[in-house]
Amino acid sequence: MVAVAKPGSTGTKAGERYSDNKLKQDIRTSNMGAAKKLADAIRTSLGPRGMDKMLVSGNNDVTITNDGATILQEMEVEHQIGKLLVELSRSQDYEIGDGTTGVVVLAGSLLEQAEVLLDRGIHPLRIAEGFEMASKVAVAELERISETFEFSATDAEPLIRTCMTTLSSKIVNRCKREMAEICVKAVMAVADFERRDVNLDLIKVEGKVGGKLEDTVLVNGIVLDKDISHPQMAKVIKDAKIAILTCPFEPPKPKTKHKIDIDTAEKYEELRQQEEKYFKDMVQQCKDSGATLIICQWGFDDEANHLLMHEKLPAIRWVGGVELELLAIATGGRIVPRFQELTPEKLGSAGSVKEVSFGTTKDRMVVIEDCAASKAVTVFVRGGNKMMIEETKRSLHDAICVARNLVRSNKIVYGGGSAELACGIAVEEAADNIPGVEQYAMRAFAEALDAVPTALAENSGLAPIETVAMVKSQQLKEKNPYLGVDCKETGTNDMKEQGVFETLIGKQQQMLLATQVVKLILKIDDVITSGKYD
Repeated sequence: MVAVAKPGSTGTKAGERYSDNKLKQDIRTSNMGAAKKLADAIRTSLGPRGMDKMLVSGNNDVTITNDGATILQEMEVEHQIGKLLVELSRSQDYEIGDGTTGVVVLAGSLLEQAEVLLDRGIHPLRIAEGFEMASKVAVAELERISETFEFSATDAEPLIRTCMTTLSSKIVNRCKREMAEICVKAVMAVADFERRDVNLDLIKVEGKVGGKLEDTVLVNGIVLDKDISHPQMAKVIKDAKIAILTCPFEPPKPKTKHKIDIDTAEKYEELRQQEEKYFKDMVQQCKDSGATLIICQWGFDDEANHLLMHEKLPAIRWVGGVELELLAIATGGRIVPRFQELTPEKLGSAGSVKEVSFGTTKDRMVVIEDCAASKAVTVFVRGGNKMMIEETKRSLHDAICVARNLVRSNKIVYGGGSAELACGIAVEEAADNIPGVEQYAMRAFAEALDAVPTALAENSGLAPIETVAMVKSQQLKEKNPYLGVDCKETGTNDMKEQGVFETLIGKQQQMLLATQVVKLILKIDDVITSGKYD
């Protein structure tokens, strides 16, 4: 396989080829070096005691996080192979939502082991085949050691404990119990247990600076970062009938160029009355439809606002397109593009709509609760500053994804590196039955799996080599695949006893994705600068 480099990068020039094996070896070494550096950069963020990274953008915006996908997306990566690892963590984030750091650490470790095998003279394709065979053994072993996870809509305690495992490595770990409960309630509210699916579009995560992290709440409805357009309009509306509009409250504008000459006071008065009639007709059409709340995508001027207030029709303006769609789904309303099309059947309904204010600055938001059509929910995050809120939102997203994955497939494996160690032992045993050189690659794969428990031990301040060796020998002696690294020093290595576990599909996806990317990198033997410019 051949990678195409940007103009100006190292490698063979357009139209030229070298058959020199030394060049191919140098290119592989360069590719692996870039990938390993990237993996080493986020290795320290793995686990409950992992460190955070401060990312400073070009315009001096600061982000503090230990989420692998966020770190890699915000980093400026120039090397082409480095960008592959960024895509790797993004794939894990899109598919599973958690384990974005672990998948990159595993890929980096596999490349490290592959480099040793290449130095021994083993062909890269044989190494790739060995890794593929080993990953199949590891995935089968994960399936064998997994346990079925029993929970129901009434008993969600097991789900809460899983979300707590995810949140224990995040900045919100001091109140992980409360946050896990919020995430599970949000997922349970919108989950379809018959289809075993969760529509994450119905879970909205909003944040507002102020208050403390413990003030984070789950709203059974939708929160809009807007206020009621006029201070004298009603702030609380019960049993609201909602008109969702994408047409502005303003007189129609001709599409051609036009010019109006007004030379007398009568003509000006006539124009003013005509404009007022347009506004009155628009407001009357809303009133006639039976609407008690107007939500508009566009703004409207003071005259329209005054007429709406006069007709006792509360209104919210400048609501974004995504929020409008969510409102339409949740309230059962239709998005109306023209006032003439507004009918009672197209109105949405909600149990209550109220405007709430926060703090001394009188920041206002609108809360729409008890939506008729579906159970849309909003997690409303509070925090001392913007960075804290953004990191909390990322952490809650991971926990919500974990709960969603368990609704889809209720199988779990235990954490603390226990699953990786058990898979490593299984792969080593399977390698003994392989006659070809692939057995070396399989043993290397087993050794690479030790990188995750080693990183966990290292980040927890434990002696990494001694800790992992002790846990591995204990697993072999007791035939117990649930023994892992005691990161929090609770006194037991049994992850089942500690209640540290993660989803089976998340762990399987990690191993499969990491193996695929490493195979891709191993098969690259040349870098050619393209003769074409984009």
